[in-house]
Amino acid sequence: MATAPKSVPKTVPITEGASFASKQSTMMLAIIAVLLLVIIGGGAAGAWFFFNQKGGASAPGAPKAADPAKIPVFLPIDQFTVNLQPEVGEQYLQVSLTLEISEQQQAEQIKTFMPVIRSRLLLLLSSKKASEISTPDGKKKLQDEIITTIKQPFRPHMPPAEVNSVSFTAFIIQ
Repeated sequence: MATAPKSVPKTVPITEGASFASKQSTMMLAIIAVLLLVIIGGGAAGAWFFFNQKGGASAPGAPKAADPAKIPVFLPIDQFTVNLQPEVGEQYLQVSLTLEISEQQQAEQIKTFMPVIRSRLLLLLSSKKASEISTPDGKKKLQDEIITTIKQPFRPHMPPAEVNSVSFTAFIIQ
């Protein structure tokens, strides 16, 4: 009796199986990379939308929120020593101050006209009595008067200087 030869199982070479596995892992990596790009892109788009809304939807034509405050420019002015108006004998004021200005351009303009500013401030300071400027309220009033004095135009048809505040860095009455 002749028997049919037994079928020999077909063997797959190892290189063929490895090739299929590497193709499958490469495909998986590509899918993961595409998913990551979609997730990151969606997150970036969401962040852009969130930060550009600035607090939610606004009505059309509504003004946008103000820009964050700019860093001010501080301009120190040389020390002044002036005789005060007499009350009880001779008294003088020795004061140093610093101006706070919004922009560097204004600081340059003020530096250019510093002789005019110093002259104005000397006249203002020497017109004071010690009793007027020795209290905290008196010093605050003096700060306001200094700002008003500096804001006066330096020349006719010139815009006024923009000074935000005045800080005393030294203040001695004797």
